Amino acid sequence: MTTKTELLKRLPRAVLPRAGQRVLCAVSGGLDSMCLLFLLDMWCRERGSTVLAAHFNHQLRDEAADRDEIFVRETCGAWGISLTVGRRDVRKYAGQKALSIEEAARNLRYGFLRRTAAEKDCERIYTAHHADDNAETILLNLARGTGLAGLTGMGWEQDGICRPLLGVTRAELEEYAAQRNIPHVEDETNADPEAASRNFLRLQVMPLLKELNPRAVEHICQAAGRLRSVERSLEADAAARTAHVEVQEGRVTLSMDALAQAPEAVQPRMLLRLFDLLGVGRKDIGSAHLGALMDLTRRTAWGKEGRLSLPHGVTARYCRRWLILETRPQTLTEVQLVPGRPLRWGDCTVTLLDRPEGEGIVFFWRGRPGQSPLVTVAPCPPGERLTLPGAKGSRSVKRLCLDRRISLAERDRLPAVYVEGQLAAVWGLGVDEAFAPVTGMPCRFIKIEETEKHIGEDK
Repeated sequence: MTTKTELLKRLPRAVLPRAGQRVLCAVSGGLDSMCLLFLLDMWCRERGSTVLAAHFNHQLRDEAADRDEIFVRETCGAWGISLTVGRRDVRKYAGQKALSIEEAARNLRYGFLRRTAAEKDCERIYTAHHADDNAETILLNLARGTGLAGLTGMGWEQDGICRPLLGVTRAELEEYAAQRNIPHVEDETNADPEAASRNFLRLQVMPLLKELNPRAVEHICQAAGRLRSVERSLEADAAARTAHVEVQEGRVTLSMDALAQAPEAVQPRMLLRLFDLLGVGRKDIGSAHLGALMDLTRRTAWGKEGRLSLPHGVTARYCRRWLILETRPQTLTEVQLVPGRPLRWGDCTVTLLDRPEGEGIVFFWRGRPGQSPLVTVAPCPPGERLTLPGAKGSRSVKRLCLDRRISLAERDRLPAVYVEGQLAAVWGLGVDEAFAPVTGMPCRFIKIEETEKHIGEDK
C-alpha cells in the first residue's frame, strides 16, 4: 500500500515547491492530474506555499469537454484551490495553422499555462507526466526516428515545466487515488487505440512489453536517464568548441577546422549551437537540415561558395572552410577578376592591372613565367590570417581590424584578394608576406576605387 507520505518521499525535493512559493498546477480532471493537485496542495499547506490550478478546455469532445471543466471547477471549489480556466477551439486553430490536432492542442495549452503563470505570479508550472508517459514518449520518438536527445525522455524540470511524478507509474497513481478517495473523470477517448498514436502504444504495445518484462517502464526510464548523462556531456563539449565562434547581429561564423576536429557525435550539436547563438533557436531544425549543412561543407569546391536556405529565414554560406549562418541579406560573393575589366564589388570598384595606377594593392606571384594566376575578390571570414611583412607571425583578420578600429560592418565589406585560392591581401590591412612585392620583379596591381565611405572614416 502506498501512503501519501511514502509517495511524497519518492518525489525529488528540488522539483517540489519551496516554502512560501506560488506555483501553478495543470489540471485536466483525469486521475494523474488530480493526484498531482492533491499532493501539491498537501505539500504547500504544510510549508506556507500556494498552489493554483489551471484547466484548459480544448473544445474537442463536445459535452464531455464541458463536463470535465465543470468537474474541475467544483473540485477546486471544494478543496479551496483558486482555478483559472481557458477555452479555445483547437480544431479551428489547427486548420488555420496547418497543424495536427495534437500539436495544436499542445501549443494552445502550454501557451495558456505560461500566460496564466505570469498573470498569477507563479514561479513554476506543474504537469502530471509520470513514468508510463515518459516511456511512451521515448518509444514514440524511437519509432518516428530520433537522435539521442529524443531517447532521453522528459526531464524533471525543463523550460519552466516541473514533472515531479516521473518516477511514479500509472498503476501506483491508481492505487494512491483509490486509497485517498481522490475524485477524477475519465476521458473516453483514452480507451480508443485509434484516437491517437499514443493511445495505440499505451493500449496495444505497452501491455505486450510488460508481459515480456513487468518492469519494462522502469527499465526504459532508467536507460533514458543514462542517455541523458551522455547527452549532457556531448552538449557541454559542443558548447566548449563553439565558445569562440564569432557572433554579431544577424550572423555567426564557424571555422570548418573546428568542426572537423570535433568527434562525429559532437558535430551536429555544434551546428545546433550556431542557431542558438544566432538567436533563432533550434526548434524545427531536424537531422535533414543538419545533414544538408554537413553536405554543404563537403561538396563545395575550393574557391567556390555554396549556399543553403534553412528554417527561420536563415541562410548558410560555406566558402574557404568557413561556415556562415546569417539572417541578414548578404550580397557580396567571390568573383574572379578579369585583367583590365573593372568590377563593382561592395563599396569599391576593383580592377586587375599589370601596372600600378592610382590606389590599390601591389602583389607578387611566384608562378611560372607567362602563366596568369586565378585572382578573385571575396568577403574575408574573420578567422582568416595574414602575415604582414615585418610582423612576428600571422594574425587573424578580426584582430587586425580591431587594432585599426575597423567596425564589423566595414570589415565585412573589405575586398579580400585571393590568388590561386590563397589569401594574398585585404584592402585596408595589407599584403601577406608570401605575396609581398619583390624589387626588380614584375608585379601585378589591383586598383581600388572606393565609391562610398572610406575605411575607418567616422560616421
